[in-house]
Amino acid sequence: MAGQIETRLKELGIDLPKASAPAGSYVPFVITGNQVFISGQGPVGPNGLEYIGKVGADHTAEEAAKSARLTALNVIAQLKEACGGDLDRVTRIVKLTGFVNCTPDFDQHPTVINGASDLLVEIFGDKGRHARSAVGMMSLPFQMTTEIEAVVEIA
Repeated sequence: MAGQIETRLKELGIDLPKASAPAGSYVPFVITGNQVFISGQGPVGPNGLEYIGKVGADHTAEEAAKSARLTALNVIAQLKEACGGDLDRVTRIVKLTGFVNCTPDFDQHPTVINGASDLLVEIFGDKGRHARSAVGMMSLPFQMTTEIEAVVEIA
């Protein structure tokens, strides 16, 4: 029998990607006590990185919000691994830190990272409401458009 979150994902027509392996000398998540710290994830889709380049030059804020949404799906995929496959263990998305690869004059970072935040609320309801930072970066690994890390409370 599918859990509530798996049922919600089906209702939304969302298939989670497979949790990706780390791209360096780190682990994809760390569990300490009842918190999961998820390493930075990017906009990886079925064909690899789907959003590459700078917001404000190569992408609009609206396009980058789609990148953040895809990035959040990868965060959830890692979270599912951390929860042993049971996303109903999530009691709260505590904090997101969203990084936007952008031009120096770009100032709509919150609009971009809303793509991730809105998705978490769609999926987890009030448990998905979280504290957040949205910051602009001169560059991100592999020139990806967005990167997101998360802190999540689990039962």
